[in-house]
Amino acid sequence: MKDFLLPLGITAYRLSKESSIPQTRISEIIKGKRRITADTALRLSKFFGNSAKFWLGLQDDFDIEEELRTKHKEINSIKQFNKDAA
Repeated sequence: MKDFLLPLGITAYRLSKESSIPQTRISEIIKGKRRITADTALRLSKFFGNSAKFWLGLQDDFDIEEELRTKHKEINSIKQFNKDAA
């Protein structure tokens, strides 16, 4: 939203209509309630003129940040493997 729609002056409605992505899907993605799928990534890449891998990479980054935010104590308690100590 803040990196594409707002700076380019594109509404979610316009994106939905011109990319054939259902408006509810766009809304849920913007709210962080839905993942970007391969289908959505392909449509967004065609509309914005970038790659589908770009969109899937953004989704991966978001997923990792969310998992780290919710499981930071558990993740931080894991000790790194030390091959010399094995």
